[in-house]
Amino acid sequence: MTADTLFAGRYRLERRLGTGGMATVQLALDTRLERRVAVKLLADHLAQDASFVSRFRREALAAARLVHPNIVQVFDFGEEKGGGRQFIVMEFVDGQSCAEILGDEGRLAPRDAVAVLTQACRGLDYAHRHGVVHRDVKPGNLLRAREGAQVKLADFGIAKAAEQSDITKAGSVLGTAAYLSPEQARGEPAGPLSDLYALGVVAYQLMSGRLPYEAPSLTELARRQDAGAPEPLHAVDREVPRALSAVVERTLAREPEGRFADAAELEQALRDGLHGVAPDPTAATRALGRDDAATRVVAPTGRTTPLTRTGTAAPRRRRLEPIDEPPPVPRRAPAPAPAQPRRRGRAAPPPAPAKPPRRRRSVFRTLRTLILLTLLAAIGIGAYVLVTQATQRTVQLKEDIQGGIERSVDEIKGLIEDNTR
Repeated sequence: MTADTLFAGRYRLERRLGTGGMATVQLALDTRLERRVAVKLLADHLAQDASFVSRFRREALAAARLVHPNIVQVFDFGEEKGGGRQFIVMEFVDGQSCAEILGDEGRLAPRDAVAVLTQACRGLDYAHRHGVVHRDVKPGNLLRAREGAQVKLADFGIAKAAEQSDITKAGSVLGTAAYLSPEQARGEPAGPLSDLYALGVVAYQLMSGRLPYEAPSLTELARRQDAGAPEPLHAVDREVPRALSAVVERTLAREPEGRFADAAELEQALRDGLHGVAPDPTAATRALGRDDAATRVVAPTGRTTPLTRTGTAAPRRRRLEPIDEPPPVPRRAPAPAPAQPRRRGRAAPPPAPAKPPRRRRSVFRTLRTLILLTLLAAIGIGAYVLVTQATQRTVQLKEDIQGGIERSVDEIKGLIEDNTR
């Protein structure tokens, strides 16, 4: 095609941006709107599959309805007149794909990787809420703009149109097997959680510079996925926080129900993980599909006890001992024996504890009485001295006073005897 020839009567193709198994991407100028666009020309052999062309148009229409800052906008799609080539016209992102970034830098710092991944999560969350599953999340479909470092997801819908094509199955045109979820490797249909798994593979690769599972075929990939979790990210690169490593591990769960519920939850978990906040450890253990025996600890009796929800075994052992272990039985058995003496003791000694307060009260009363009587005696004696010293009074008065004092003394003695008795 010459420089003066317009593709599809509207687009002037300028230079090639990239080539893949399914399509070639060209930078072009939209002569009507005077803006740069990316034109994806599908491979010629795909146009020979009528069912693929039908699905491709249906999925391209669904992708064109997705309008989000983190999704590459689809402007146009159709078939070139005369040439018969299927094409998609998309928003041009002036920047690099994550595949190119990995080729240049090897890996990204955790903060930079999380900045890319969280934006991808927002794009996926929007698409999933509108019923569109990407099915081919990989570094080559994550584009980061040079200005503002905005990240956009590209190629929505193409994988769904291709995954049922006999031609793509024979030629293995569909995306790299390393990013396929275990359910996809087993031949099951892909869903939103399959996109999260693929994004987890991208996260592992961005921060470690390598794939979590290296496999030459789908069969080998499925075998390694079933064998267990990959090496933790924090063990590969010490700069990766353990909490963030746990988030990626959970995203790579073998079973879909073990992963995060949706892309929005994964986005928040990535942010928290970067700041040292790990996801629920129980959910993470269950997410990795590890056998229960691998997460058990040995109790003092030699039996194995599963880890608790907090990830520690001690609380679980304390709950099990009163039920399963023999020691609690002798503790309960002696209880009835001491109970009988206590009941007998309560019937016999009630007067004993009750007496001390009464004795104290009697003593206090006796002391008060003695003090009062002493005061009265002192007053009487003083009066007696005054009377004996008074020369003007008669002997009769002295006898009366003396008789009164004797009576008072007798009364005091009687009162003292009565109280002391």
